[in-house]
This record gives sequence, structure tokens and C-alpha cells, in this order.
Amino acid sequence: MTKRISAKHKIDRRLGVNLWGRAKSPVNTRNYGPGQHGQQRSKISDYGTQLRAKQKLKGYYGSISETQFRKIYQEAARRKGDTSENMIEILERRLDAVIYRMKFASTVFAARQLVSHGHVKVNGKRVNIGSVIIRDGDEISVSTKLLENPVVMTAVASNERDVPDYMDVDHKKLTGKFIRGPKLSDVPYPVQMEPNLVIEFYSR
Repeated sequence: MTKRISAKHKIDRRLGVNLWGRAKSPVNTRNYGPGQHGQQRSKISDYGTQLRAKQKLKGYYGSISETQFRKIYQEAARRKGDTSENMIEILERRLDAVIYRMKFASTVFAARQLVSHGHVKVNGKRVNIGSVIIRDGDEISVSTKLLENPVVMTAVASNERDVPDYMDVDHKKLTGKFIRGPKLSDVPYPVQMEPNLVIEFYSR
């Protein structure tokens, strides 16, 4: 087992949910936390509930650093409208999240790696930073050399998830377009996300 897979499994076990809806998640057979005290149940405080919601959302997008995640919250709070909806939209506009949503990678971790290795272009320009924010109408393309890459082709062919309707994808050409920023209800999370609790956590 690679460190990357091990890290994903640890996140699932720690949070007690199949965060990415994967068939091989250890939570499918052991739906309790790791360690000798993992099966003990205790009442969670309001702070604990908010912290758990933050860990779930942050973990889902590839364990974004706390500094980056707080900046995303601050940007969401600065914008007009519902802060929790703004936060989800910003997260879904990250290039690594877009690559994952377009099914060019099987996990958000693999999507980030695809970007950092220089295989992705935005509007024809190579971009190697996964946190870059994608705008409406931006064209995303993955190097056609990866048409023969078994990892990428497995991700494209996977029926574990579908491409959401706020983006358009041509898997034969490994290209896609980001159409619009989504609302929380548009995002196909396999588990319930509670960005309102994340906002409460940072607003304390």
C-alpha cells in the first residue's frame, strides 16, 4: 500500500465515513475510528461537531492545508451572498478539484499530482498549481500523451461517479470546459457536507 492510499484510508477511518464513496474504503467493513479506543462512542460537543465538519470538507479536497482553507473561508466571507455556498463554489473551482470532477483522475490526490507534473493546460497555457481558481468558460485540457496511460484511462472509464452538469467534458480528447460555479446542491458529494458548520467554526 502506498503512502498516498494509506493517507486516504486513514482520513476515512478517522472521520468514520467513506469520504470519497470508494468501493475499497476501510469504512465499508470497519465503520469506527482507528486505534484501541476507536469503537468507543462519546457525545460530541458543538465545537467537536463543527471541527468534524471542517475536517470532512478539508479532507475531501485532498487535505488542503489549514492556512489555505482559512483563506478560502475568508474569501467566501468577503463575497456577497451566502458564505457557505461561496465556500463550496471556491473549492469546486480549484483546478485539482476540476480535474477530479472531469474524471481525468481517480482521486483528488491523483488530480493534484497530474497538475503538478505539468500535464494540464488552462486555455492553452500549462498550469502546475492545483489551487489555481478556474473561471466560467475556461477550457481545460490534459496532455494527449496520457490517452495511453492506464491510470488515466481507468479513471475515465470508472462508473463510480459521473461528471456534474456544471462542466462539459470530451473524454476522447481529454478536454473539458468549466461552465458555471455550482451550488452546494449541485455538487455530487458521496457524504453529507455541512459548510454552514465550517462557517460557524471559523466565526467563533
